[in-house]
Amino acid sequence: MALVLAGAGLLGGCATTQPPAPLSGEAGRARVGRLAVQVAGDSARSFSAAFELEGSAAQGQLTLFSPIGLPLGRAQWRPGEVQLDSGAQTQHFDHLDTMMEALVGEALPLAALFDWLEGRPWPDEASRPLAEADGPGFRQLGWKVSTGRLADGLLVAERRLPEPALTVRIRLDTPS
Repeated sequence: MALVLAGAGLLGGCATTQPPAPLSGEAGRARVGRLAVQVAGDSARSFSAAFELEGSAAQGQLTLFSPIGLPLGRAQWRPGEVQLDSGAQTQHFDHLDTMMEALVGEALPLAALFDWLEGRPWPDEASRPLAEADGPGFRQLGWKVSTGRLADGLLVAERRLPEPALTVRIRLDTPS
C-alpha cells in the first residue's frame, strides 16, 4: 500500500502545520504547498498532505508531510536513479511514474507537474487547449488540467480514465 495511505489515519483530523523551509540546491525553484488526491468512489484512498517539490523533471526531490509536519516520504531522482525513502526503508525505481504510484497510491505525472505548475503543458507530450466553456487550461496525458486559478496558487487536474477517476488539487503557498 502506498506510503501516504499508510499515514492516512494521521491525515484526517489533525491541525495543519507548515512543512520545513525549502532546501537549497537543485536546479529550479522549490514549490511548497498542499496536495489533495480524491479517488472517485473510494474515500479511504483519498488523501491530502503538505509537500515540497524542488528541481526539475530530470533531477529533483519531492517530500510529503503529514498535517502535523512529519515527513511521510522523500523521493529523489536524477538521470538513471529514482528512489523513495520512507524513513524505514529506501526503494529504487526505474521511472518517476512508478515511484509516484508507490508514494501516493495512484499514477500521477510528476515529470509533467513541473510545467503544469507554471501553467503550461509539458513539452515532452502532445496537448490540446481546453474548450472555452471549460476555462483556461489544457488536456495532456489523459488529464484535464485547469489553470484558471493558478495566479491564486490553485491547480486542478482531473483524470477519468483509466478508472478510478482522480481529482488532484494543488494549493501553492506562494502563488505564481
